[in-house]
Amino acid sequence: MLKIKTFSVNPFSENCYIVSNEQGDGAIIDCGAYEAEEWAQIKQYLDDEKITLKYSLLTHGHFDHILGLAFPEIEYGLLPYMHEADHEWYDHANEVTISVFGQGLKAPLPQIGKYIHDGEVIKLGNDELKVICTPGHTQGGVCYYAEAQGLLFAGDTLFRTSIGRADLQGGNQAQLIRSITEKLLALPDDVEVFPGHGGPTTIGYERANNYYLM
Repeated sequence: MLKIKTFSVNPFSENCYIVSNEQGDGAIIDCGAYEAEEWAQIKQYLDDEKITLKYSLLTHGHFDHILGLAFPEIEYGLLPYMHEADHEWYDHANEVTISVFGQGLKAPLPQIGKYIHDGEVIKLGNDELKVICTPGHTQGGVCYYAEAQGLLFAGDTLFRTSIGRADLQGGNQAQLIRSITEKLLALPDDVEVFPGHGGPTTIGYERANNYYLM
């Protein structure tokens, strides 16, 4: 059974997730913690729950989702996994951060540890997270699906009654809707969706209520 802890971080209220199993193996998804105090809260949780991070995973390369990637590298030696199609966003993250905040990253981003691909399975002990590529918000957008537990970490692909914006570089709304309808809506209705911002939802709820998918 997987346990999920959500941290809302940085001025964009980005959801950083800690996913862990009963053996204490964990993954951090979208570490956007910009301030040291935010990372301290995350680390305190990891220490209290005796969780050892094994992976640092990204759903996409937008700056608000990667601001804190230096922290798991420094503390755990973890290099992030992401899709190669978002490398340009990653490479220019410091410039984007300066343009938004007036100052750059608190610490340099680590090099990419691995480029992931559609259908790849990431092992967390006896549990699995399957990579589902969902381009449209960005060209390298992915979701992580824990099929056995019915959990989906959707990044900015799918929100409660909404979808990710597609007006930034690499965005394509028609492609995004196609990714959602063909790949995510193919999942069971009771799959719980954990988005990159805002509260959770389910596939069934979005199928019935999401204006963009009707």
